[in-house]
Amino acid sequence: MKKYKLREFVEAYNLRCGIPDLTPEQVSGINIDKEFFEPAKQVGEDTSSYKIVPSSYFACNLMHVGRDNVLPIAMNYSKNDKYVSPAYSVFKLKSEDIILKEYFYILLKSSEKDRLFAFHTDSSIRQGLPWEDFCDIDITLPSIQQQRKYVDVYLALQSNLAAYQSKVDELKLVCDGYIEELRRKFGAEPIGPYIRSIDVRNTNLSVTLTQGVDVNMQFITAKREAEDQEGTKIVRTGQFAFNKVVKSNGTKLPIALREGPDCVISSSYEVFEVVNKDVLLPEYLMLWLSRSETHRQCGYKSYGTTRDVFPFEDLCKLQFPIPNIETQNNIANIYKCYIERQRIAEALKEQLRNICPVLIRGSLTE
Repeated sequence: MKKYKLREFVEAYNLRCGIPDLTPEQVSGINIDKEFFEPAKQVGEDTSSYKIVPSSYFACNLMHVGRDNVLPIAMNYSKNDKYVSPAYSVFKLKSEDIILKEYFYILLKSSEKDRLFAFHTDSSIRQGLPWEDFCDIDITLPSIQQQRKYVDVYLALQSNLAAYQSKVDELKLVCDGYIEELRRKFGAEPIGPYIRSIDVRNTNLSVTLTQGVDVNMQFITAKREAEDQEGTKIVRTGQFAFNKVVKSNGTKLPIALREGPDCVISSSYEVFEVVNKDVLLPEYLMLWLSRSETHRQCGYKSYGTTRDVFPFEDLCKLQFPIPNIETQNNIANIYKCYIERQRIAEALKEQLRNICPVLIRGSLTE
């Protein structure tokens, strides 16, 4: 093994796209899982100065590594160019004589390296990592042969995940196409007559499970519990809960269908249920309420300032197609299968992330 400075094998790349009107769907960001995501959260009015990230090149945000204790970095695995904010640093490997690009990526996905980069940040408010300081960091590398051995393990796991994810995406495509056909065939009508508000308080403290709802449309452990537990609302199996207060810069409405045991949520939430399940299935309604188009509509119709509000009365005005119960059940089953497979895919991604430090440790200690 030998110690190297990053500058020995990384080279900055600063080609600008020259396209002034890129859309958020065309611009990529990098999340804390060290992956590119689209669409970008925000895009400038003139995107001419946005940087190009060619295939097999890297992009990272060095502006606040110390603040977040994470180096947001990703490698472009696709065959197409990506466009990122000019605030990002884009670079490539000079060659793969010293380090394989996949091994470098695995190396940077470890929490140990995040702490190393955070240690080298400057003393500014954002605790950024200047490019020159980034290039001056030391890392220890095994031989290319040893790197290849562990990269092959990683790529095999990644290939399996990609194959599984493609099947999940195909299932989602089938689901989306089906429900769009329902819209054309049956039209749309307000859901207000089919649902009703529920306000049952936990006055006798019979329910002890405290939950919240996140933007991934699932119940989660509450971040904090209300002091007045008697004033919390009970949510029973088959009922919906949503937080009517949404962020003004967000496009997701935290809403979920309760499938587990009874729980209590904050009194600031709205709880409702389907009036007649022989006419409207809760699972079918949840399918429509979980669509990104529905969330954007809710965000557009919400009102307020810093904390926008979307009350139950406005939810009742949303319009969806209401076909016969058999058709609802068919598409709800497809959607349920998609959700379960997507959950498995996310679990596989988490396993792949967790194995990166193990692979690096194995390559250095074998």
